[in-house]
Amino acid sequence: MTPREALLVELVGADGEPRGAATVADAHTQPGDLHRAFSVVLVDPAGRLLLQRRARTKTRFAGRWANSCCGHPAPGVAVTEAATVRVREELGIDAIDLRDVGVYVYRAIDPASDRVEHEYDHVLVGSLSSDARFEPDPAEVDALRWSAVTDVREGLATAPDAYVPWLSGVISTLPDNIAVTGSDGAAS
Repeated sequence: MTPREALLVELVGADGEPRGAATVADAHTQPGDLHRAFSVVLVDPAGRLLLQRRARTKTRFAGRWANSCCGHPAPGVAVTEAATVRVREELGIDAIDLRDVGVYVYRAIDPASDRVEHEYDHVLVGSLSSDARFEPDPAEVDALRWSAVTDVREGLATAPDAYVPWLSGVISTLPDNIAVTGSDGAAS
């Protein structure tokens, strides 16, 4: 199996049009190349979001809370197809229906590793039951929790370093019909 940092990502222009390819490692090295990515947000019937705490071994923003799953489609691979595969690999969930709800472009430097996230990020949403069972990959995920959107926004405002820098943009891209009620809880 190819190490994740050696996989190819699709470089894009500001308009999202493909401009070439680079390895994950090269695209995330200073100054950082704009590339296609996806951020998956899984939502339960109460409108709570499934958050994951990134494994401590991650090369970028390790140990911080993030949306349910993130990744990069290989050049020429459809975003929803790549995201569905990544959800299965990272969280152990099969047969999830994902819909693209928008794009968020951002650039952030990880102060711990000096690695750069400069992504044309497709935000995808999927629904799960709150009793869904997960088998997270420990090389990717340290912990999971269900959180109300309002609780995530409050956490981003009061303890931003506990979260990945792209999470606020991902949350702002979500449709208004995602419920804002509910309370934090641990995922199964």
